[in-house]
Amino acid sequence: MEAIPAVDLKGGRCVRLQQGRMDRETVFSHDPVAMARHWRDQGAGRLHVVDLDGAVEGRPANAAVIERICAALDIPVQLGGGVRDLEGLQRALELGVDRVILGTLAAREPYTAQQAAELFPNRVVIGIDARDGMVAVQGWTEDCGLHFLEAARQFDRPGVAAVVFTDISRDGMHTGPNLDSTAQLCQALSTPVIAAGGVHDLDDVRRLMELAPQGLAGFITGRAIYEDTLDLAEAIALAATA
Repeated sequence: MEAIPAVDLKGGRCVRLQQGRMDRETVFSHDPVAMARHWRDQGAGRLHVVDLDGAVEGRPANAAVIERICAALDIPVQLGGGVRDLEGLQRALELGVDRVILGTLAAREPYTAQQAAELFPNRVVIGIDARDGMVAVQGWTEDCGLHFLEAARQFDRPGVAAVVFTDISRDGMHTGPNLDSTAQLCQALSTPVIAAGGVHDLDDVRRLMELAPQGLAGFITGRAIYEDTLDLAEAIALAATA
């Protein structure tokens, strides 16, 4: 199981939000490239990058920074935020990222997202972001009236590299991951699932590891590793035993 560090970009800086709210940001670094290298040096085998401005604006907004991050690393980078069509997906891949996460596009135009997975097999990840069980889109600013299980099942198909599931209410809150919903998703899909939101310490990692036999392939961690409630190197070593 992978422990994947997150670098969230807003205005060219590395930040973390609480519950996805753009007005609740904490700036952790003015040099996202250096931060990305730091997590790579801690043993990360993959980096999760989110273009927060792009997620809200509906178009990539931190492309130059993302390209520099990809050029500086020798590990794969997965990118989410602001990719709303096939052209945007192509442009994101040209920045050097390994995988692109489709969230709003997947919810609003599932056929286009399915087509993307066929055109770029194993380079498309579906982002399922839920609040109270219902999928939220447009940088988590709008609820789309779709249950997260119903949304995810549409993408349980060849070519989809993984499904990233985020419980918005727990994101950046140190409250622990939503194990029940994550387990439901793992049981419903054959596609690998990656959990995000709420991981606080090694005890949370151990609880997530119990879901590995059901299909949990990894988890994304952000605020916990920035605020030192979770040591990334220890989390990577522990998760690898699952």
